[in-house]
Amino acid sequence: MPGTVLLIEDEESIATLVTAYLERDGFQPKWVRSGLEGLAAIERDTPRLVILDIGLPDMDGFEVCRQIRRKRSVPIVMLTARDDEIDRVTGLEVGADDYVSKPFSPRELLARVRAVLRRAEPESEVELIVLGDVVLNRSSREVMVGDRDVDLRGKEFDLLAYLMENRGNVLSRDMLLDRVWGLEYAAGTRTVDVHVAQLRKKLGRPELIRTVRGTGYKLIRP
Repeated sequence: MPGTVLLIEDEESIATLVTAYLERDGFQPKWVRSGLEGLAAIERDTPRLVILDIGLPDMDGFEVCRQIRRKRSVPIVMLTARDDEIDRVTGLEVGADDYVSKPFSPRELLARVRAVLRRAEPESEVELIVLGDVVLNRSSREVMVGDRDVDLRGKEFDLLAYLMENRGNVLSRDMLLDRVWGLEYAAGTRTVDVHVAQLRKKLGRPELIRTVRGTGYKLIRP
């Protein structure tokens, strides 16, 4: 789910970490340090989503959120060093879509970003996905390679569907784990590698799923 994400955050260490994770998952992060810079960047860059810190040097994030909402419906995830209920309620009341307290896990933040984007921009699902001689049918949950039926288990099918939907994009193991198994899946990213190996074997097309060293996988066009 590519696109520009605007990060409004005055702490460089946090901004560096968040932008690195956003880039790794295919987003194009834009970082600014103040509320005024953020409001200008929204007009200039038209981001798909805004990550907004409450504690900014020139104005608080609540006021930035209010000003954004007067003109834009862009999804907003708020960050704060406080975990008070009143802050969470205030953030949602002024128009934020989600709320993450510091310190936070970058993986959790990315999962929330993707969840907010899915709610804001629901994708229409195509029933048939075709890549070369591989045909995946969502409604019947069947896969054909040429004239051969391929028997896939539940998560093998879901993983192949997600890879085919995002063919050509590098997908990290964390992203695949989140989108196919869910954020809280206890077995960790090793299960992604195991399922990819099974897909390569069952499809008989090992070259379709390329390993991107240190990152994850990419489904390539034949």
